[in-house]
Amino acid sequence: MSLIVAENIQKDYFAGEVTVRALKGLSFEIEPASFVSFVGPSGSGKTTLLNLIGCLDKPTEGTLKVVNTDVLHLDRKQSASFRGSNIGFIFQDFNLIPVLTVYENIEYPLLMVQNVPASERRKRLNTVLEAVGMTDQKDKYPDQISGGQKQRVAVARALVTNPKLVLADEPTANLDHKTAYMVIELMKKMRDEFRTTFIFSTHDQKIVGEAEILYTLEDGELKGKEVKGGGGNG
Repeated sequence: MSLIVAENIQKDYFAGEVTVRALKGLSFEIEPASFVSFVGPSGSGKTTLLNLIGCLDKPTEGTLKVVNTDVLHLDRKQSASFRGSNIGFIFQDFNLIPVLTVYENIEYPLLMVQNVPASERRKRLNTVLEAVGMTDQKDKYPDQISGGQKQRVAVARALVTNPKLVLADEPTANLDHKTAYMVIELMKKMRDEFRTTFIFSTHDQKIVGEAEILYTLEDGELKGKEVKGGGGNG
């Protein structure tokens, strides 16, 4: 069963009497354990689409099912609960909380979103810390670690909730070449280990080259799909 099914998705923004159509009738399916990238120039609709899939916004028209849920009809509280249970986010600028340690940053969604008991929190945290190679850095603060380490923490934080889907908006933009590849390989390892689907919005040719399924967006329209093998098919 497909993890995401989009049919004729349209998204309009309104500025006074002017309507701006950001997405124009997008239809696609993405399977579990996929490694997918949406690519295209600035203004093509990539971030808008990620926001719809992540239940941060709603389509103006069309249908969108994520993890077998019609997200179009979720209210704000239901959307927040759905995100907390099913979706992890990785951001370009890491979005770590500076006054919290590495351990506490990763723990944060388990406390604030899922209310996971302490013993289960420790188990999950130790698992993801080891998986991203940050166990020995767990007591440091964000300003004490490198950009690549911050992004590893962000990956761990996205995965600690056991999401079915991780959305990453330009996740390697602030990383050097070598570190970016390390983070990409880490995310592939996490996909293989936890069968998590990763969906990227990116200009970065490093991710474009590593994505197993590539969708091209131009002016809000889906212009092409390339399947390069590897994980699930969408």
